[in-house]
Amino acid sequence: MRAVSYAQFGGPEVLHVAEVPVPEPGPGQVRVKVAASVVHPVDLMVRSGRFPAPLPVGLPYTPGWDVAGTVDAVDPAVDPAVERFTIGDEVIGFSPWLQTTVGAHAEYVVLDAAWLTPAPAGVPATEAATLPTNGLAAAQALDLLAIPAGSTVLVTGAAGQVGGFVLALARATGLHATGLAGTDDRAFVESLGAAFLPRSDDPTGTFDAVIDLAVIGPSLLGLIRDGGGYVAASPPLRPEPVREIRTFALEVLPDGSRLSELVKLVTSGDIPLRVAGVYPFADAAAAHDRLAKGGVRGGVVIVP
Repeated sequence: MRAVSYAQFGGPEVLHVAEVPVPEPGPGQVRVKVAASVVHPVDLMVRSGRFPAPLPVGLPYTPGWDVAGTVDAVDPAVDPAVERFTIGDEVIGFSPWLQTTVGAHAEYVVLDAAWLTPAPAGVPATEAATLPTNGLAAAQALDLLAIPAGSTVLVTGAAGQVGGFVLALARATGLHATGLAGTDDRAFVESLGAAFLPRSDDPTGTFDAVIDLAVIGPSLLGLIRDGGGYVAASPPLRPEPVREIRTFALEVLPDGSRLSELVKLVTSGDIPLRVAGVYPFADAAAAHDRLAKGGVRGGVVIVP
């Protein structure tokens, strides 16, 4: 099968299309014929050799986390998780790439059945692929905070992919969100029912919680009420608690059941899906370049 691959670290030019073996599903797994996947900032970090932690296996790598596609094969062993799917089912999910290095920028990918859920009906694969990783990151950030309806939450980086999902989920769950973003993103932030704060200003106000996707840092703790909550974008950025503020770090995990709840919100129109561009395997380098330039407002999608 064809897959995007690289055998050395470097710039986007190290990416190429390679022929690799078709993977076979093991216990509890299914094979998905990939229709679309998405490029994430961590893909660029790993490709450039800047990822700070060891990975489970060495080069070469096939990148890619999210997948939208069709079930192509299932493990023959009897497993309740696998029995939910039959060949031909349209599904979405993601590979926790930093733990597995199983990349979705390939014609086929094998994933645990528990990581997948039926795709939203009537939604193109290029849009559906933007949901799993970033949508679950947003949901799990709010799950960590566990704040009741009516609470206030400040979201930095609110117009980014994860930020947009946080605003949508906040609205759907009865939270009062404020989005910190660039002035050009005001209409988007407000379209999701959130108050808008311009990124150019020092954020002000008092909130029950903060989700700091823009990595502004511990200074935001001063905006949180005593006993509130703070979610950092990654574990190294988690500040020490002060004034009984609970601090967490986001580490997105695959969860087919939770993802199915997000699919319902996509179908109902409560969660919008955004695509910034679609690139074939052969143009993977251009996709990486697009994301690296910043300011992307939607998923950068890779298709076979």
